[in-house]
Amino acid sequence: MIIRPAVPADVPAIAAIIMPTIREGSTYSCDPGMSEDEALAMWFAPDKQVFAAQEEEKGEILGTYYLRANQGGGGGHVCNCGYMTRADAAGRGIARQMCEHSIHRARASGYRAMQFNFVVSTNERAVRLWTSLGFEIVGGLPEAFRLPSGEYVDAFVMYRKLV
Repeated sequence: MIIRPAVPADVPAIAAIIMPTIREGSTYSCDPGMSEDEALAMWFAPDKQVFAAQEEEKGEILGTYYLRANQGGGGGHVCNCGYMTRADAAGRGIARQMCEHSIHRARASGYRAMQFNFVVSTNERAVRLWTSLGFEIVGGLPEAFRLPSGEYVDAFVMYRKLV
């Protein structure tokens, strides 16, 4: 797996990764009805560094993530990331590799910690993965997320020091 900064030629492959996740509506707090242009503008916002996880042999992009400051000013030493993997590549360790890459990249950029602001509690694979990579649940937001079924579930704030 090669994880590298995304380039303009990656946009169609990244759109094909993020749109199904956004449309499905059970893990990201995005409007499932947002347009592809809106989704790409959100993913590639100017405050984000965007990366592509590319399979070495076939050259296919199997995942993407962004890295950005979680807050400005006095909170600018803590970063935030978002990760998405192509649906047919789930379970192959791509999200783990992207998170490990993002931790190294964040350290190299001078961040002292990483925070995930809104991890949906029913996204058990993500919670398990982030915990295995040293993140702790430092807060819970009761019934903060509405699943497509209409059920309200908790969201977690997860945090890891990088120094």
